[in-house]
Amino acid sequence: MEYQEQKFNIPVLNGISAKNIEEHLKLYSGYVKNTNLILKKIPEYEGYAKEDTFAPYVTGELHRRFAFEFNGMRNHEYYFSSLEDGAANLSEDSELKKAIESEWGSFDAWLARFKTIAMTRGIGWAVLYYDTKMKKLLNAWVDEQHLGQLNGAQPILMIDMWEHAFVYDYATSEKKKYVEAFFENLNWSKIEGNFAKAI
Repeated sequence: MEYQEQKFNIPVLNGISAKNIEEHLKLYSGYVKNTNLILKKIPEYEGYAKEDTFAPYVTGELHRRFAFEFNGMRNHEYYFSSLEDGAANLSEDSELKKAIESEWGSFDAWLARFKTIAMTRGIGWAVLYYDTKMKKLLNAWVDEQHLGQLNGAQPILMIDMWEHAFVYDYATSEKKKYVEAFFENLNWSKIEGNFAKAI
């Protein structure tokens, strides 16, 4: 069974252009295709192992690349789904808001900290996780797509901080404007849904 490219109901956004979303979705499509392609190629190269001493090295590289492509696919699914169906505020009595306030004192304190993480130099993702073992929320930075993912923790919110996420709208020196635009368009009901599934 192959992984399927998801379709997202993303309306007109404030500060993030339709052109940027269109091009960004093409990149997501590539991650889905490459995930499926690698899964097909691994058994093929494993079959060459007895005949070609180089084949195991190719298989090893395919496994390494798989983590990049698979996480690229999944990360973007969290990202795009959080922009679906129009912006919606986080309800005052939501369990997620209560958990954020319990962990960081206030929603605004968490948000300021998370936006600071998003401004980390380099390419990657700022992620709000839920650690299912310790029953607590965690912020983290993930390099590229896959380096630094927290094992056993469920992503609740992810913001893509690769330049491709905002290059049609903002210069790299203006990525803070993109971060603000992302939160302006965020559908918090989707994020609450992620949290409800994680707990």
